[in-house]
Amino acid sequence: MGVGGHLHQRTIDPTDLNTRMLWRTIILYAIMTVCAVAFHENTFAVFELKEDLQIRIMNLWELFQQLEYVDPDQRVIVYEEITHIRSEIQRIVDLLIQHDHAQHP
Repeated sequence: MGVGGHLHQRTIDPTDLNTRMLWRTIILYAIMTVCAVAFHENTFAVFELKEDLQIRIMNLWELFQQLEYVDPDQRVIVYEEITHIRSEIQRIVDLLIQHDHAQHP
């Protein structure tokens, strides 16, 4: 309470709050859009390729684990699968390098 018992109350205009909230929302969406685009045309393609690369590396790891217990006659099949996965990994790495060269000439 102030001097003489008066309470200073500030009134808040609801339209002012709505305007401020609108501006905050617009700014937030603008920031999120810039982050999503990330100044690269191939951002999602690169993300997808990296994800595929991780999957192939895990597959390669599992194939090496299979070599520990696989029958000798099936070993050839596992070797063929390892060769295939290696070629897939190389293809994905080549595509990632192409995307990088396209973004950073």
